[in-house]
Amino acid sequence: MTGKTHVGIGVMSTIILSQYIPIDLTVSALGISAVASLLPDIDHPKGIINKYLLPFRSKGAKIAFYFALGIFVILINNFYFSYSYLTALGVFFVFIGVSNHRNGTTHSLTGFLCFLFTLGYIATKLKYKNFIIPFSIGYLSHLSADMFTSRGIPLFYPFVKKKIKMPLTITVGSFWGNLIEGIITIGGLIYLTWKLPIIMMRLR
Repeated sequence: MTGKTHVGIGVMSTIILSQYIPIDLTVSALGISAVASLLPDIDHPKGIINKYLLPFRSKGAKIAFYFALGIFVILINNFYFSYSYLTALGVFFVFIGVSNHRNGTTHSLTGFLCFLFTLGYIATKLKYKNFIIPFSIGYLSHLSADMFTSRGIPLFYPFVKKKIKMPLTITVGSFWGNLIEGIITIGGLIYLTWKLPIIMMRLR
């Protein structure tokens, strides 16, 4: 699915679930959910996040960039700061560099738990624990949405490498796939326009 579809699903899911579970529904929380909904595709050099980070949108550039960034953060932290959460962040970047798109960790529950542990640890240290739930919703919404595509995802990787998908799927990039993604995006915008002001008034 396209990045904008994933963002729409992630943000909409966060707003819907805020009516049933304790979520501090702020612009920042929705932003975290939006970024998290794009995070599983960070293993792809042409993903939306990498579009703004990589000097060249190739697999080699992605590996080199994130590996170098991770080592840099770890070394700077060891020499100057000694913050455990910066070490975790450095390892996180290295992990992104070696991940393969749709065939490995970031599109699995194992990857989700790795990201959740790392970012949850950092958020707790920096006293932003309220971002953990929106992050989880955004990330899991991406995995759930990709299970409705014909390619599926390796949900239980590395224990089971078989890709999991729903009985009814769409082919990304096809006429019907684009139509359904468009309907989801437009429907999400209509829902947000109607529902978000009501929810925000209840939270005051």
